[in-house]
Amino acid sequence: MSNIDYSEKIPNNVNLSEDRTLQRALEQWQPNYLSWWQDMGPDGSQDFDVYLRTAVSVDPEGWAQFGHVKMPDYRWGIFLNPAEKDRKIHFGDHMGEAAWQDVPGEYRANLRRIIVTQGDTEPASVEQQRHLGLTCPSQYDLRNLFQVNVEEGRHLWAMVYLLHKYFGKDGREEGEALLERRSGNEDNPRILQAFNEATPDWLSFFMFTYFTDRDGKFQLCALAESSFDPLARTTKFMLTEEAHHMFVGESGVGRVIQRTCQAMNELKTDDPAKLRAAGVIDLPLIQRYLNFHFSVTIDLFGADESSNAATFYSTGLKGRYEEGKRVDDHQLRGQTYKVLNVVNGQLVEKEVPMLNALNEVLRDDYIKDSMAGVGRWNKLIEKAGIPLRLTTPHKAFHRNIGALSGVKVSPDGRVMSESEWAAKVNEWLPSDEDRAYVHSLMGRVVEPGKFANWIAPPVMGINRQPVNFEYVRFN
Repeated sequence: MSNIDYSEKIPNNVNLSEDRTLQRALEQWQPNYLSWWQDMGPDGSQDFDVYLRTAVSVDPEGWAQFGHVKMPDYRWGIFLNPAEKDRKIHFGDHMGEAAWQDVPGEYRANLRRIIVTQGDTEPASVEQQRHLGLTCPSQYDLRNLFQVNVEEGRHLWAMVYLLHKYFGKDGREEGEALLERRSGNEDNPRILQAFNEATPDWLSFFMFTYFTDRDGKFQLCALAESSFDPLARTTKFMLTEEAHHMFVGESGVGRVIQRTCQAMNELKTDDPAKLRAAGVIDLPLIQRYLNFHFSVTIDLFGADESSNAATFYSTGLKGRYEEGKRVDDHQLRGQTYKVLNVVNGQLVEKEVPMLNALNEVLRDDYIKDSMAGVGRWNKLIEKAGIPLRLTTPHKAFHRNIGALSGVKVSPDGRVMSESEWAAKVNEWLPSDEDRAYVHSLMGRVVEPGKFANWIAPPVMGINRQPVNFEYVRFN
C-alpha cells in the first residue's frame, strides 16, 4: 500500500487498525510523545502556523503535500516503503534465503539494540536544536529548521513502531525510554556522544545537518539492506525525508560562504578582524567549525575494528552502503581492509579482516561523500575570485573513539605532541572566542524576505514559493 491513511488516529500505511493490540499500545505512547514534544520540541513555537510538507504517499513521485500546519498538530505516523515481492537476503551467512518478516530469536537483542540506537538520535537532534528558532536568520530558515524537527519526530515514530510491533514488552519499555533520555543530560544522556553536544548557533546547525545528518543517511542506507524486511522498508522511506536535512546544511553553509565572499570583495580584505567588524563569518572560522563537526561525526561510525560490526553483517542485520552495487561475494570471508594505527609516533596502515573493519568501510564511504559537498562550497569561493579553499581534515584528526582515540594529529595528518597540539588547537577547532563571536551574530530576523547580515538569501524558495513568502505565521 503506497497511500497513507489519514483518517486514523495514527496515520499509517501498515494496516494498523487490523492489529488492535499494537494500535492500543501505540495510542498509549502517542500522548507521551506529544508531551515530550511540548517540553522538548522547538521553544515557544507551539502556536505558529508553519508551511510544512507532510507525507501523503510512499511513492517516489508526489509523496508529499505542503501547507500551513501548527507543529503539535503535524500528522506524525508510520510509513513503510511497499514490500518487495519474494525479497531475498543478499549478504551475510543467510544469503539467498527469504528476507525475514519477523525477528529471528537469536538476533533479537542485536536488532533491538540497532533500532534503539538509531531511534535515540531522532529526538536527540530535536532537543539539541530546541532554542535555535529564537535566533533564526530568516523566516525561510526558521521554516527549514521546523521541517527538520517534525521529520526527526516522524523518524522516532518509525523506530518506535518496530519496537512495539516486533519486540513485545521489551520494545514498549525501550519506546518509553526514548522519550525519557535527554540530550546533554548528565544523569540520562542520549546514547551517542555527538547527540549530547550543544547546537548553540545556526552555523553549528548548518554544519550538523550537513555532516551529522549525512551520518544518518549512511546508517539508514546500511539498515535499508537489512534482512529484517520491516526495518529495510522503514529506513528506505526515512531516507526520502533525510535528503532535505542535508540540503538545509549544504545550502546553509553555502549561503554563509557566499555572504562572506561578498563582504571580502566589497571590503577588499581577507583580514578576519575586519570581516568580523563587518558582521560576517570569516572563512578560517568556517574551516574550524567544519573541522569540529566533521571529526565529531566520523566518530559516530564506531571503532575502526569491531566484532559487533562483523556480527551485524554476517548475521544479515546491517549491510554496507549500496551493498547491491558491490561486486564481491557479499560474505567477505578472507577479504581484508586497511585501518590506521599509530606506531612509534607515526600513522601506519594495517590490514585487518574486512568483516571487522566494516565501520571503517562505512566511514570511508561517508568521507568521500562529505568531501564532494565541501568541493561544491569551494566552487562558490572560487567563483568569487578568492584563493582560499576549505578542506576536510585528516580522518585521524580530533578522534575520540577506536585506535585513534586521543591521539594528537594535525588536520594534515601529522602526529604531534601534547604541547604542539595545545599551541595550535585554536587554529584548528573553534575557540571560546570564535563561538562567542558567532553567538553575537545570532539576532532574530522574521520579516518575510529579510535575512541576517551574515547569510545570503537562497536562490529559490520552498516548493516554488517566492523567497519572501510567509513561511511561518506567528499567531
